[in-house]
Amino acid sequence: MRLIPVLDLRGGVAVHARGGARARYAPVVSRLAPGARRGDAAAIAAAYAASGAGSIYVADLDAIEGREPQESLVAACCAAAGPATRVWIDAGIATPDAAARWLGVRGVERVIVGLETLSDMGALVDTARAVGPGRVVFSVDLRDGVPDARDDVLRRLSPVELARAGVRAGAASVLQLDLARVGSGAGVDEALAREIAMGVAPAELLVGGGIADLGAVHRLSALGVAGVLVASALHDGRIGADALAQHGPPA
Repeated sequence: MRLIPVLDLRGGVAVHARGGARARYAPVVSRLAPGARRGDAAAIAAAYAASGAGSIYVADLDAIEGREPQESLVAACCAAAGPATRVWIDAGIATPDAAARWLGVRGVERVIVGLETLSDMGALVDTARAVGPGRVVFSVDLRDGVPDARDDVLRRLSPVELARAGVRAGAASVLQLDLARVGSGAGVDEALAREIAMGVAPAELLVGGGIADLGAVHRLSALGVAGVLVASALHDGRIGADALAQHGPPA
């Protein structure tokens, strides 16, 4: 089981994501970087890496919301994390060209193609073919369990059907991400995680949104989940920094 710390970037700073209401996200203060100024993304990336994180999930909320991508800030986070820690980038990526551009940033290892910004499954097929399926994660974006999709056809599918479609389209990994639960500590839908994990195997399932503590991480691992995204529980100390080294990439 991998524990993957998250950096949410908006307006040039790292912000504390809560409930998917992005306009209200405030600059984050993290126990992992006590001497850093509020919202210092590079300092938090460095703290994640120093704690043993093998990967960091970076969400460029400006790009996801259709504004100018924060490439220079993402590059600074990659540099601060160092070569031993790789970045997964979620930046509204929905085309092969966008995926290739982000993968050209030194330190970026995987791209997230999210349901929220995907026009149709054909775009995911094209992206996976262009950059390789092992570098693409398909995010099943939900809000209170309901698919958050632009496309009417995709919106009518269940989360399990969407996850399976993502794997058929070429993604080697699927992310179950409920934006309404982000920052809440309320936990993920474990029954849904079990169903998706079984439905997409042998592709890996990652989950995010609402992770409260290591107990939740261990339960999800027992359900077949390969990795968990976490931010708030790290920033406020509910999950200690040492857990990042203990729950690293598989050997």
